[in-house]
Formats: sequence, C-alpha cells, structure tokens
Amino acid sequence: MGAWVRVEVRVEGVVQGVGFRPFVHGLATGLGLAGRVGNDVRGVFAEVTGVPEAVEEFLLRLTRDAPPLARVERVTAGAREPVPAPGGTFSIAASQDGGPPGTLISPDTATCADCLAELADPEDRRHRHPFVNCVNCGPRLSIVRGVPYDRALTTMAAFAMCAACAREYHDPADRRFHAQPVCCPDCGPELRLIGGPSGGSGEPVAEAARVLRAGGVLAVKGVGGFHLAAPAADERAVAELRARKRREERPLAVMVADLAGAAELCEVDAVAAALLTGADRPIVLLPRAARPVRRVAEGVAPGTARLGVLLPYTPVHHLLLAEVAEPIVLTSGNLSDEPIAYADDDAMARLGGVADAFLTHDRPIDAPVDDSVVRPHGGRALVLRRSRGHAPAPVTLPWAAPRHVLGCGAALKSTFCLVKGDRAILSQHFGDLSSYETLRCYVEGIARFAGLFGVHPELVAHDLHPEYLSTKHALDLPGVETAGVQHHHAHIASCLVDNGERGPVIGVAFDGLGFGADGTLWGGEFLVADLVSYRRAGHLDQVPMPGGPAAVRQPWRMAAAYLAGLPDGLAAKLDVARRNESAWEEVAGLARRAAAADADSPLRRVAPPTSSAGRLFDAVAALAGVRDTVTYEGQAAAGLEELADPAERGRYRAPVTTGDPLVASGSALVAAAADDLLAGVPSGVVAARFHNGLAGLVVTACRVIRDGTGLTTAALSGGVFQNALLLERTTRELGEAGFRVLTHERIPPNDGGISLGQAAVAAARDHAGVYGGA
Repeated sequence: MGAWVRVEVRVEGVVQGVGFRPFVHGLATGLGLAGRVGNDVRGVFAEVTGVPEAVEEFLLRLTRDAPPLARVERVTAGAREPVPAPGGTFSIAASQDGGPPGTLISPDTATCADCLAELADPEDRRHRHPFVNCVNCGPRLSIVRGVPYDRALTTMAAFAMCAACAREYHDPADRRFHAQPVCCPDCGPELRLIGGPSGGSGEPVAEAARVLRAGGVLAVKGVGGFHLAAPAADERAVAELRARKRREERPLAVMVADLAGAAELCEVDAVAAALLTGADRPIVLLPRAARPVRRVAEGVAPGTARLGVLLPYTPVHHLLLAEVAEPIVLTSGNLSDEPIAYADDDAMARLGGVADAFLTHDRPIDAPVDDSVVRPHGGRALVLRRSRGHAPAPVTLPWAAPRHVLGCGAALKSTFCLVKGDRAILSQHFGDLSSYETLRCYVEGIARFAGLFGVHPELVAHDLHPEYLSTKHALDLPGVETAGVQHHHAHIASCLVDNGERGPVIGVAFDGLGFGADGTLWGGEFLVADLVSYRRAGHLDQVPMPGGPAAVRQPWRMAAAYLAGLPDGLAAKLDVARRNESAWEEVAGLARRAAAADADSPLRRVAPPTSSAGRLFDAVAALAGVRDTVTYEGQAAAGLEELADPAERGRYRAPVTTGDPLVASGSALVAAAADDLLAGVPSGVVAARFHNGLAGLVVTACRVIRDGTGLTTAALSGGVFQNALLLERTTRELGEAGFRVLTHERIPPNDGGISLGQAAVAAARDHAGVYGGA
C-alpha cells in the first residue's frame, strides 16, 4: 500500500441541482476517503485524501457513475502535499459564492418513478403532495434565481423546511440529501383552485377535474408557466378553447395519463415510447392509430395525420389526469402571438377571459419555459422545439471564444444563445418575435441568463434582415461590437456545432425565407461553408412571390407564379386555377411581369424574387389540393408530406445548371407535378414523386459541388428538413452517393437553432481575428 495522497478536484458542467454533492459524498465514503465537497459559482469543488488506488478510482467513477441528470464537462485534479494519514470524515461544505458565475444549471425534469410511488402511496407522508420531488427530478431552471444552486437562491426560499424534510435534506443516505426544492404538505407550496363550481372551496384537483368534465377551459400552472386545458374528446370545448385563445387551426397537444393512453390514440413503437417517457417529457408528434380506442375531437388537430402527445411531467399533472380519467388538451397559456404566461397576476389578467377556472399554486416561476416538441426519426428524436427538459444544457464549440458572445436569433421560433469560452448556452423557446410582450420576455430572458451564467456580451451576432426585432435589439445595444451573420450560414453552422464539426461542408439550407447577402429572399441554398465563412455555391431557381407576404399566407399564389410560364390555357385547366379563378390570371400576370423586370423595378417590391424551398412546397401543396390558404407557418408543406404515398418510388426529374452559383430547377418539379395532375395521377402519388424528385435534385447539386471542391460531407439544415420523408430520402440517397451526411439531433433544424449558429459563427470569426476586438 502506497503513502496517503491528497487531491483537490474541480468538476464543471451541469453538476448543481442534480444530486452531485450527495453522489460525491457517497462515492468518497464508500472508498474510505476523507475530505469535503461543495458548490461554488464555477461548479463543484472537492478535496479527497486516501490511498492512491482509492483516489484513482474516485476520479474514474466521478464521471463514469455520475447521477442521471448530471452532465460532466470536465474534471481537473491537482495533487497537494501528501499527509501521513487521512484522518477525519467526508463532509459537504457550505457553498461558496465568491467570483464570477461559471457553473451550469439543470433543465427542469419530469417527476421520477420513486417520487411517483410516494405520490400514489396512501401510507407515505407525501401521498398526493402536488410538489413531491428529489435530487433526480423536479423544477430547476424555472425556479433558479442565482448560483450556486442553493435553496436560498431559488423560488423555494420562502418555504422553510419542516423538521422531517430537514432530516431528509441532511441525511447522506436519503435521496433528498441536499435536494433544494424538497418539501412536503406541512412546509411546501399550496395548490388552490380559483373559480370553478365550488368557487374554490373544494379539494383543488377534484374541483379542477369537475371543470374539465363539464366541458370547461382550465388554466393549469405547470413547472414553467400556465397551460390551458380542455377535454380532448369534447368538440364544443375544444372549439371554445380555440375561439378564446384566438388560435385558428394550429394543432393542440394532448396529454394522456401513461403509455397505454398514448397507444389508444397513436402508433407507439419503441422509439416513441422512449421519447414519451424520457426525463424531458416532450410533446411527441406521432401518427394517429389506424383504429384509435379513444376519440379525439377533430378540432384538436384539424386535417392532420399526426397528434402531438405528451405524458404528465409534474405531480399536479399526474393527479389531474388520474382524476379526469381521460385525455385532455394541454396547450400553452397565452393568446396567439403572445408569450406563455408564468406570473400569477399576469396570468389572471391575460387568461381571465379564456379560462373558466385556475388550478394554481404559490411557488413562483422565475422564468417561462414552454414545452419541447420532438418527432421520431431514424431511431431517435428530431427536435423541433428545444425548451423544457433541454434548455439550458450547453453545446460545446470546437474552440474557446476570445470574448463573450450573444446570438440574437431570427424572428420565428425565437431563441437567443450566449457563448462563454467553449460553451454555447441556448435559451428556451420564446415564440415568434411579433409582439411587444414576446420581445419583452425575450429581452428579460437574455438579462437573466447573462446574470446566471456570468456572461457579459461584447460581441453580438444578428440576422441580416433589418426588420427583425432581434436584429433591432442587437443594433440598439450600447457598448458592444455587432456582427451580421447570413441566415442560411447560421443554419449550417448550427448543424455543424450540433455534430461537433468545424467544416468545411456542402451545406444544404432549405427553409421558408431568409435575407440573402444580395438583398433577395433566399431559402433553397447550397453553400460551401465552415464556421467562419461561406460561399453560395448554388440555389433553387428564383421565382417571384406575387404580393410578397400575401404569397406566404396564400400558397396558391406560388402555384400561379411557378406555372406562369406554361403555355396559354394549360394552367387554367388545373383545379387550383379553377378554385382561384377570380384572381388567378391577375396574379400569374404579375409574376410574369416581375420575372422579366429589371432589378430596380418597383415590381420587384410587389413580387420579390425568392429561391425559397418552403415556397416551392407551398406551390406543389396548392397544386395537389392540400391548401390554398394557411393560418400558420408550414401548414401547407406539412399537409403535402402527410399526403405523400410512402410506397411510391417514382420521381420528377429536375435539371441542375452548372455555374457559379449553380441553379437547380424547382420549377421543373412543379411543371412535372402539374402534368401528372392533368393526366389524372392521384395527388398522393404526385406528392411522393415531388418529395423523391427534390431529394434527387439535392443529390445532383451536391455531386456537382463535390466535383468542384472535393468535399464529401453534406450538412442538412433549415425548417424544410423538419419533413421526415424528405429528410429520410435525402439522407439515404446522399449516403448511397458516397457522402457523409450531418443532420440535426439536439438542436432544431428550424429557426430555433439560428441563434446558436450566429453565436458559433461570430465566435469562430473572433477566434480567427476577423473582428476589430480580436
């Protein structure tokens, strides 16, 4: 046996609020080590003394056996002067709060199985306690007010622990050892019902269930904000919820009690089951069951083949679902275009005309955190909205940024991203920056994260679009250097960071619209890109958008624009032209004139040219009879994906014209679809051939770029690649053509990932000395 050694250890990452100190205590004690462990503003510090073999084992298991919610980024250990004998015991030291913040915070996490067992056990003192939690579950980001993560710096500070909870909190053998939100019915927050049939005088959960069973709308305070609930099978109640919330057709999520309940509504395979029951408990988009056991009102997700389903993730949800005994709609507590309500007074004011009753409590929420949304793809999750359960888990950059960076994001699916060193901290979802209320919430979120993580932005990255509120916010910030990052370069950069890559790659960025470097509206882009720079190597052919924004709301206008060059009278035979006969020729004529106009013509403002893949989807969706008008972004494209016959392997051919940049003909795909429809080919076959043809077009363009550059890696990003059919076929065919393919996994391919891409590009350029402050 060797001499005793003493080692000082620092652990960084998501190591506070996840039971890391109790874990270290148990590990050290089991190995016969003496010393201490504690929290500070940088993470967890420890000092261990013992025989070398035990200390080595301690360091190995510190990362290997870390608690399930922990994310260890780095462990550093430094030897100190040996001592003749270890002496003493191992203890948890008081937290240290000196120095700049540097630790990370865990996402909010669904109630664990142990806590659920207590919730259901009549003999347990936490039976039916709506706030049961432990080190392995419960609120984190939504209640934290500062670091180090201790009760005094959370919204639980006002709730003094009773003697029984204090004993658990100080017992190293208890799973609530140093669990900061620990509480029980004697000392924790209280649930209450405001309104309802008894005026709030009955048992809150039972009375809330009565509201729902009577067809009412219930506001429920969750972990990160309020939701609006209604019985999912009640057509009248769902219609009333939509009318009051002012949400026309966008699908609503359905909460079910358990996996069996999900399988009564949807097709649930092993991948879907794992996503539904994960600690993040997202909304999971699933195909409807061929023979559903339970009915869901048509108004929940009108005209769609998928449902967004989620399982309960707080004790309140579990209690409510058990009491109601049927699926409920659970949608964000807001009016359309507003942020989710999370403060009690604000919720009462904004939702008072929407909800018939409020199931609420007196534990404050310090930050709004909306639900995450995923869909299964390729045996894993394709993240569409990264929020509760994910944020603020960091993403590691390939190098450390010289300065602190803020990425401000885009206008839709808004997020922001802070960079400090090699950590990129992506915020939760805030929604579309189209109202003052959402902008205020977004700006407050930036200030909150900056304080929590000790980030003081010196370099601020923004989109090139001058009218985005996120761009205006960036340019209004005093005392910072600002940096514009092209929208589609940011998309590809977010995909690179998501995959731990630097590039260069062939980047395929397909989305609705993004401001191009030439002032036109891009959206079907082939880039040669790395994190520092990009070159536009190709794009879809440009077509006018007749009416500008009107063409986004009315996809038939894009069909008219794409078909404007057909021989006279041919387009008029199509059903889409007949349905819009009163305005079709006027719109087609505007498109023809705009296409022939000079770059400085006023017509280019009325019908701006675009290479958008999203608008290409809109045109084919209108052609195929999916939709002529939409009420939310991506509605027509999603319908076209669902319409496509999955067994169809035919495809439309589209030429790629070489050049710098190359031009890929989306117009040829539209013309081929029109020919098939005029020939009587079923619309489901047309939709499938279009998807297959677009995948083939991508492969052809990437081959041409590979021939000119030698690059063999392709990165797929942008909101169009939320389309699982297109993503699967494009990925497979690129692989068959010899490409290595990068797709998104942790970060949304849509605009929810733009802020990360912006921040990564700005940090990489700063590292390369591009900016003045480097």
